[in-house]
Amino acid sequence: MRVTRDEHWRVGSTRRSAAEAAESLANAADVSTASGLDLVRDPSRAAALLYHPLRLRILAALLEADSATGVARRMNLPRQTVNYHVRELARARLLARAGRRRRRQLYEQCYVATARGYVLSPELLGKLAADPAQVADTFSAKYLFGLASKVQAELARSADLAAAAGKRVATLSINTELRFTSPEQRAAFTAELQRAIVEVTARHSSPFKTAEGSPADGRPYRLILGCYPIPPAQDEKTQPPRDPDSGSAS
Repeated sequence: MRVTRDEHWRVGSTRRSAAEAAESLANAADVSTASGLDLVRDPSRAAALLYHPLRLRILAALLEADSATGVARRMNLPRQTVNYHVRELARARLLARAGRRRRRQLYEQCYVATARGYVLSPELLGKLAADPAQVADTFSAKYLFGLASKVQAELARSADLAAAAGKRVATLSINTELRFTSPEQRAAFTAELQRAIVEVTARHSSPFKTAEGSPADGRPYRLILGCYPIPPAQDEKTQPPRDPDSGSAS
């Protein structure tokens, strides 16, 4: 079982001063690689990212700092085409300047992705965003999709409010893997887990609402526990595991 705590979603700055930008890329180790996660909530940034399939490839190529010319050379594409998309990605703050390097008699501007990975906020879909309240079957994959969407949207707003106040968001996450060989085993696990969560919640949390139905004292938190079958890796050649619900290989 892996338990993680996180207090912020900030991505370390990859911008450098004008004097540092003139140095060679070899001396730019602090911005030579992307790091962290970037939650994309601005529609214009999302549009810039998804406008053309080539931009995802360019962004992936710039997880390690390089110039547009270098990326074009590696991808065997016209330099002008890559340079155009690099400028648009930089304008959308998806790429940051990472110094310059000398090539023959010229200096090439290098860029690096602002994050190692990007998360598209469900808020980008507006009223079309997944909502667990719209799914009747709380044991379905669609309901879990809705919960995941709700987590992203709420956590994004909390992070923004905390950043505006100069504070951090306190979070707790649990990630583990387990196996069930029968529906009975899984049902027993679910029942026991539910009892344990209710008991721990009763001992270590305060009432969520008062007797009159108004919000009680303290800061509200949301606890979500999801469990789903782990899909096989895309390059996995072995047979899929036996499905405990059907009793046969799927």
